[in-house]
Amino acid sequence: MKSRKLFFLLFTISCFQLFAQNKEEVIKTGYTFGLLPTISYNSDLGFQYGGLVSVFDFKDGKTYPKYHKMFRMEISRYTKGSGTNQLFFDSENLFKDKKIRLTADLSYLTEKALDFYGFNGAVVNFNPDFADDSSSDYISRMFYRMERKMIRFTCDFQGQLIPGKLRWIGGIAFFNYKMGTVDIEKLNRGRDPAKQLPDTELLYDKYVKWGVIPANEADGGHQQLIKAGVIYDTRDIEANPSKGIWTELFFMMAPSFLGNNENAFTKVVFTHRQYFTILPKQLTFVYRLGYQGTLLGKAPFYSQPYMFSSFSAVTIVEGLGGAKSLRGILRDRLVGDGILYGNFEFRWKFIRTKIGNQNLYVALNPFFDAGRVVQLIGLDESKIPLDEVASNYVTGSKEKFHFTLGCGLHIALNENFVISANVGKALDPQDGKLGVYIGTNWLF
Repeated sequence: MKSRKLFFLLFTISCFQLFAQNKEEVIKTGYTFGLLPTISYNSDLGFQYGGLVSVFDFKDGKTYPKYHKMFRMEISRYTKGSGTNQLFFDSENLFKDKKIRLTADLSYLTEKALDFYGFNGAVVNFNPDFADDSSSDYISRMFYRMERKMIRFTCDFQGQLIPGKLRWIGGIAFFNYKMGTVDIEKLNRGRDPAKQLPDTELLYDKYVKWGVIPANEADGGHQQLIKAGVIYDTRDIEANPSKGIWTELFFMMAPSFLGNNENAFTKVVFTHRQYFTILPKQLTFVYRLGYQGTLLGKAPFYSQPYMFSSFSAVTIVEGLGGAKSLRGILRDRLVGDGILYGNFEFRWKFIRTKIGNQNLYVALNPFFDAGRVVQLIGLDESKIPLDEVASNYVTGSKEKFHFTLGCGLHIALNENFVISANVGKALDPQDGKLGVYIGTNWLF
C-alpha cells in the first residue's frame, strides 16, 4: 500500500505563492533553516511520524546559492518499528589552506518490510496475486518482503585537480546489515484476527532454504570499504543545475585485509549527468546515465541493491526501482551484480517568487526512466524443489530494459531546500503499476 505524504503541505505552499509578488531574488546570508514534518500511513507498518531539519550556512552570501556548510538531521518512525535516523554534514570550507570538501553521514535505518523480488529483473517472476489478500492465489501481503536493520557510516573527501573542473575523491565507509524474514507476530499485534498476516514462508525464506541466498549471508554481515576515483564537475548550481556536466568514476573496494573475508569485492561506479538550459531560469533538459558493476570478488546479496555515489542528497539510494532510480518500478525490482540505467527529464520552473524574505520556486518535471541488469547474480533453477511450481519464481525469459514515464512537482526554498513529489508509471505490469513518491530534493 502506498503512503500519502505531505499533500496538504505541498498544496498550502503552492497556494501561498500564487498570491505572492514576483520580486528580485534575495541573496541569503548567515544561517537558514528548513523544517519538514514526516507524516504518512501504511496499513501493515502503521503511522509514520517525525521530522527533517536542514541547516545551511551561507556566510556573507558571496557564494549563494552555494552554501559554506550544511547539516541535516532526520528522525522518523513507523508505529510498528521501521525508522530512519540520520546525521549528515557537508562542507568545502573546513580547511583554511586547502579547498577540500568533507561529506560525512551516520545513519541507522530499519525496515520491517523491505521489498525483495529476487534477482536479475525479468528473469524472476513477480506475481502480485501472491500479495493480494483478495486473490485466490494469495499467500501473504508480506510475500515479497524481508526485514533489514542497517548501520552506515561514510566519510568522503574531495580535492581539486583542475580548479573548478576536476576533483579527486577518496573515502571510507562502514556498513553493518542485519537481515531476516518479516516479523509477522509483531505486525499482527493489535490487528483484527480476520486481517492478520498468515505465518507462512515468504520469498526470502524460500531463497534461504533453497540456498539461493548463501547461509553465511542470510543473517547479514558487515563491510569495510574504501572509495577512490575522480569527478568532473562544471555545474553552475549544485542543488538544481541549469547547465554543466557532473561525471564521476570511482571504485568501491571491500578488501579481505579489512575483514571482509569471503565477501571481499570491488565495484566500479560510473555516472554521467548533463544539464542544458533551454529558457534561462525557466526550462532545462537534464539526463543521467549510470553503471555499477562488480569487477572482482563476490558482493553479498544484502549489499547488491545499494547504489554508490560521490554525493547523495537523500537518506538512501537503492535500486534499480523506486523513488531515486527508476520512478514507477517497484523498489529493488531489478537487483543484479551489475546495473545500467538512465533518467531523462525536463524541469520547468513555472513560478519564481518570494514569500517574506525567502526565495521560492515551483517546478514541473515530466520524465522518462530506463534500466536493466547487465551482470546476473547466479540463480540455479535446479535448487527449486520439485514440489514447487518453478514458473512462480522464474519466467524463462532473458533480462531486458525496463521503462517508466511520469511527472513530478518540486517546491524549493532558497534553492537548496527542496520538497519533491513524483508519480511514475511502469510500462510492464511485471515491474509494478504506479509509483507515488513524496520526499526531498531533485533526483540528480
